[in-house]
Amino acid sequence: MTLKQLEAFYWAANCANFALAAERMHLSISSLSKRIAELEGSLGHSLFDRSGHRATLTDAGLRLLPKAQQLLESAMQVRASVSQKIGLSGRCAFGVGELSALTWLPALVSLARKQFPDLKLEPYVDLGAVLEERMDRGELDFAVIAGRSSRENLLSYPLTEARFVWVASSKLTGDAQFMTSAMVARLPLITLPHGAGTTRILDDWLLQQGITTEERIVCNHWGAIAGLLLEGIGVGFLPEGLAHTLSKRSNMKVMQSRPALAPLAYSYQWRRHDARPLIELMRGLVVQTADFSLVNRLFGALPAQAPERR
Repeated sequence: MTLKQLEAFYWAANCANFALAAERMHLSISSLSKRIAELEGSLGHSLFDRSGHRATLTDAGLRLLPKAQQLLESAMQVRASVSQKIGLSGRCAFGVGELSALTWLPALVSLARKQFPDLKLEPYVDLGAVLEERMDRGELDFAVIAGRSSRENLLSYPLTEARFVWVASSKLTGDAQFMTSAMVARLPLITLPHGAGTTRILDDWLLQQGITTEERIVCNHWGAIAGLLLEGIGVGFLPEGLAHTLSKRSNMKVMQSRPALAPLAYSYQWRRHDARPLIELMRGLVVQTADFSLVNRLFGALPAQAPERR
């Protein structure tokens, strides 16, 4: 029995399939399968039932999994005890939402590359619901997602908040300064699709206003939403920094509302029982860099709005 064999077994047990496990270990599927077969031979028990569409753990595999995790954790602790600095190498696949990608993701990647030059970073941008599913399948090491995970297999660490404000084009709302329930009920509401973290703060606001029906134009891109709002196609809300930046350079107006939109809390999420140094070290870097107000820096160089066509 070797640590490489135990590591192959651990990832095969924690990923959706052997192909994903092999990818996580930078092995071919045949090499991964060989290590697992060697481990099964040394133990005298089959660890996976391969008779179905997807390999599942046998009783022996279920008994071995927590022991294998303990052994791998102990091996990492031994390595850390004889090294003054923990270096990270290999592949780190992680997920963020679009707002994170538009704000602090570049700072995170820059800092991580400086501290861990041998670590290959692979960020993925998608809706929170999609990122949670990919983490659960073992495709991602961690993700930064709005809210806490409801999945038993995922853990959450609170990070920071993003704030949003209602906005509208002045050619659509005139001199109005407040976003009222009548306005939202009357005009198209431009918003991210269900599965985005902002769904919950929008639904809470609509419930407080007693709005049960509204016309929605759903779009999965903040930049496109901003463009639709600037064109006066409907009303909606934007990240606070982007909204104020656009309001200074275009006919976009930041609208007040009672109540104001609630802030959206974000968390660092990872798979339960994943005790690799990568998880803790990358969490530390995310804590240092996660700042949604950086959107001001990204959009501060936007050109002034072109004159309206006549």
